Amino acid sequence: MTVDIERLPFKRYQPECLSSDLQNCSRESIVNTYDNTIAYTDFFLGQVVEKLKAYSSNYDVAMIYVSDHGESLGEYGLYLHGLPYAIAPAEQTYVPMVVWIPEEYACGFGVDMRLLIQSTAKQYSHDNLFHSVLGLMEVKTDMYEKDKDIFAPCR
Repeated sequence: MTVDIERLPFKRYQPECLSSDLQNCSRESIVNTYDNTIAYTDFFLGQVVEKLKAYSSNYDVAMIYVSDHGESLGEYGLYLHGLPYAIAPAEQTYVPMVVWIPEEYACGFGVDMRLLIQSTAKQYSHDNLFHSVLGLMEVKTDMYEKDKDIFAPCR
């Protein structure tokens, strides 16, 4: 898929910081740049879902997206994400996770979507990702820990 990024509305928040020298940018422009990347990520994930929908009648499909880290955007005078985990603020350690599962896939694998939606109030970590993917794909291995599988209580 070819996308002409200049024609898409990903730069809706202005002004943007276009320099790698953040000290030369206003906090507003740094936050706008970050928000524009979120707008692009939203678009991209939407495209992935649309592509998966096209295959969902013939294949069991799902999408799991987890950000690798958060960003500090000036909170406590910090920017970016370079602090060690032990002292990093929540803005760097709490990250989004998005799960998309079509109804027919949920039924096929016994995932109760109502229970899954209720589980979104709980906090999870990257530690849950590995075990959740194994569980969702029904991979049998001694490495799987059911208590770390976010889908297990929904089956």
